Amino acid sequence: MHGMRQSELFTKTRKQAPKDEVSKNAQLLIRAGFIHKEMAGAYSLLPLGLRVFNNIVGVIREEINAIGGQEIVLTALQNPAHWKKSGRWSDDAIDVWFKTALKGGGELGLATTHEEPLTALMSEYVSSYKDLPKYVYQFQTKFRNELRAKSGIMRVREFVMKDLYSFSRNEKEFRTFYEQCAKAYEKIFRRVGIGDITYRTFASGGSFSKFSDEYQMLCDAGEDVIYVNKARKLAVNKEVYTDDVLAELGIAKADLTEEKAIEVGNIFPLGTRFSDELGLKYKDEGGKAISVVMGSYGIGPGRLMGAVAEALSDEKGLVWPKEIAPFKIHLLSIIGSDETIRGEADKLYELLKENDIDVLYDDRDVRAGEKFADADLIGIPTRLVISEKTVSAGGAEMSGRKNGPASLVSDSAVIQKIKGE
Repeated sequence: MHGMRQSELFTKTRKQAPKDEVSKNAQLLIRAGFIHKEMAGAYSLLPLGLRVFNNIVGVIREEINAIGGQEIVLTALQNPAHWKKSGRWSDDAIDVWFKTALKGGGELGLATTHEEPLTALMSEYVSSYKDLPKYVYQFQTKFRNELRAKSGIMRVREFVMKDLYSFSRNEKEFRTFYEQCAKAYEKIFRRVGIGDITYRTFASGGSFSKFSDEYQMLCDAGEDVIYVNKARKLAVNKEVYTDDVLAELGIAKADLTEEKAIEVGNIFPLGTRFSDELGLKYKDEGGKAISVVMGSYGIGPGRLMGAVAEALSDEKGLVWPKEIAPFKIHLLSIIGSDETIRGEADKLYELLKENDIDVLYDDRDVRAGEKFADADLIGIPTRLVISEKTVSAGGAEMSGRKNGPASLVSDSAVIQKIKGE
């Protein structure tokens, strides 16, 4: 679908966000009609929001496919048997489980992550060193029974996660892929518009390894505290900020600044922890059974959408980068007293659609001021305005959501100008 008439959109913009919504990202996304709050920690995606979400998914998919990822979808319902083998079925190990009773007796879980089931699945396909390495990922709904859902769509109880898992023969092969994935993540964050404010951050590896890497986006509303070395484009999470760690990383305290940040992705060495416990082994050239070395790599597309909304918006509303905006063009018709303007705007709308340009057409019967305010709130990067003034000058007025004065573009040049953007 390349075009949508705003008069047909079932959602409407709102002057106010719900009283209980304190985070800027959710306030703006709710007011602009991108998401709907069902309850604390659970949001529905509405037409505009789903388009942004799908664009983010598309960017992530392209970059993960480019490094050899194979896409699947695993079930949200979890068999406790796999998790008991790893010791993570217990609420002491994972304190955010949602568990549910089966009618015929027994219990299932709703997945918080997918290391166990995928490791068990891969053991059916991996037996020889010739079967490795493999990289498998999914976009899948996760459930986390968080005590407090907060930060709008950035800490929720139900969310889609892109989780990628790597299966390698040894540590060296794993590390090579780990760095490829780090580069892919950097490309993703650049493409969604937050590359310059997002830092690869040393963090705790938990029970798996000494360090993991987080990608942290600088933001005043962030829940994390990180120490940033801007020159080296690196940071250290407060949880591992010790003299020993700084010495090991060769980072001087004097070169670091304390910042608040939002985690937008993470990459984690898992070693052989899950392959040992779930029996994922391969036979090497000499026929010896060896545990597969694993890694996991996560990005939440919804969280990323919230992070972009939080970081790039202004006092008037959302500001979407071109690559993930719900539409490329927002066409506004300002009819005034001249009804022929409607026909001109309709004509331009059809022309944009014919040329495969994604366009939201504000054809509503409302005042110009309301159209401009809504366009600012919705945040589509390029705006085309058709009015008596522009039609008499032989074209449409084109402007960016944020940058500078509008310019008149003639009817004949409009498509070329947009495609050249």
